[in-house]
Amino acid sequence: MAGLKDPVNALAAVGLALGGVFGMAGTMMGDPNLQALAWAIDGSGLVMASALLALKFHRAGSEIVAAGFLVFAIAEGVIMSGTAAGPSASVPSFGAGIALWATALLVISIPRHFPTWVRAFGIVAAVLFLVTAARIFSGEQVLPTASPLPFFAYPFLVATFAGWIWALSRET
Repeated sequence: MAGLKDPVNALAAVGLALGGVFGMAGTMMGDPNLQALAWAIDGSGLVMASALLALKFHRAGSEIVAAGFLVFAIAEGVIMSGTAAGPSASVPSFGAGIALWATALLVISIPRHFPTWVRAFGIVAAVLFLVTAARIFSGEQVLPTASPLPFFAYPFLVATFAGWIWALSRET
């Protein structure tokens, strides 16, 4: 079983874990400087992980899944571009980024590459982020920490990351 002994899988798993942990931590932090730092670590880990996974799945011949991870890396870069500006100023880049997150999650989750439960979490997260992006694009000022959305979409995203890590660890 290669799993996480493969350096690409191990680095991708670390990036996904950093993204999940620091993304959720940043969402719950009150201090804007610590929040920006947590989200910078989150975003950097996710860009690294998704770039590695895009290359991995392309090499394996799963071009659709690879494209999804490429779009996810782009989405995370767009979101990161507004992180240092603070939640209010980051709304435009956040809206664009989560629209791309949703697209990426659908492109990764619709093919039957990952287990059904992982794909289901990804699809639920995608729908919730699409609703949030639509609100932002219709002119509403939705902060990245707003509740109920996007706040309650993040656990579905992190569960998807956990599922991807689990799948990577089980590879033979």
